[in-house]
Amino acid sequence: MVLEGILAEFADEAAFLWLIRTRVVSEPHYSLDDLSRIDERLEAHIDGLRVAGEAGWAAGDKNLGSELPEEYFAPSVLAFESGKADRIQAILDAIGEDPAKARALISALGWIPYEQAEPRISNLLTSESSFHRYIGIAASAIHRQDPGRHLYQALESNDLLLIARALLAYGELGREITLNSFSLRNNLSDDDDGIRFSTAWSAALKGNSKADEVLKSFVKPESPYQEKALSMVLRRMEQATALSWQKHLAKVPETIRLAVIGAGIIGDPVLVPWLIAQMKIPALARVAGEAFTMITGVDIELEEMRGTRPEGFNAGPSDDPNDDNVAMDADLDLPWPKIESIIRWWDRNNGNFPGGSRYILGKPVSVDHLRHILKTGLQRQRAAAALELAIMQPGQPLFNVRAPGFRQLEILRQKGA
Repeated sequence: MVLEGILAEFADEAAFLWLIRTRVVSEPHYSLDDLSRIDERLEAHIDGLRVAGEAGWAAGDKNLGSELPEEYFAPSVLAFESGKADRIQAILDAIGEDPAKARALISALGWIPYEQAEPRISNLLTSESSFHRYIGIAASAIHRQDPGRHLYQALESNDLLLIARALLAYGELGREITLNSFSLRNNLSDDDDGIRFSTAWSAALKGNSKADEVLKSFVKPESPYQEKALSMVLRRMEQATALSWQKHLAKVPETIRLAVIGAGIIGDPVLVPWLIAQMKIPALARVAGEAFTMITGVDIELEEMRGTRPEGFNAGPSDDPNDDNVAMDADLDLPWPKIESIIRWWDRNNGNFPGGSRYILGKPVSVDHLRHILKTGLQRQRAAAALELAIMQPGQPLFNVRAPGFRQLEILRQKGA
């Protein structure tokens, strides 16, 4: 009874920690070291289940009827590590064709070493189920391992989810995606948003200008792809074109927040005075501060430039039961900038940032600096650096800043970063 209670706690904590890490990987205030510490705790709880053998599996197996995706991560790790067909089938049966639950299973395949995951992924890639092939391609992409012919075969499928995931994998893996064939050209105008976006994103990463207009069409309110499209297309545009389009976004109230984010992506210091002006608008102040940091490298917290929340400003859910706003505060974890301090800093330092150049975290964009950011930056900054590197080094996989922290650290050590 005592052992069962301990193992149940291990399973619950593993589920909770995995859910936390799914948010941490894209948060603005977590570093690779922070992610690694969370991952070490997560691995410790999985190891507690692992060493318990059958009892550990039973503790996770009890949760396979849950509607919560996080409950499926630890059992999936144990099942794939064991290689036991009945356990793996139990996991696959439990998730059915639920994409949310499949995320946990895909994450589990990404958690274990590729040498251990490869035979399980191979079985999924050759499955008669298109959903299982989707899982196989997604797991291959997490490891940045090319599934070869299975990638192309996925494009011949009738399954929209599978096609979209395969198209996205082309870019993540650094594979060439040409729009010469009719089928791929047709994907740029497909009715399905996922297929159209994935085609354009991977094609743009390889420098195909035809994809730019398609990506721009996703930079609009309510689109789930808006920031990912913005991040890619502004980096692929000529500097003058990017500045002109950012100015256009800034004129439209519905897209001014995207214009603020876009200023940090473009990285041209000429945009800093405009960003400082946006800091006076409470709804934009914190994200403008983040964009300012993305260009200048100034840490608002460390440089004592943190201000206070404006009186009367509310974002996100309130205690009022009659308030229909249930959306979370998108900038909850960003500091409020102290505008007077930032203006003084910029007046002293703007001469070090000539306009017309692209900066990221205080330095011109360069391979060495981007590699340094991958090691020392915060998660959003690291994602930006990874994308810049993939653009500068065609044919190389996109560095996966969402991978297990211990694996990222090892890869960076091997690269001498």
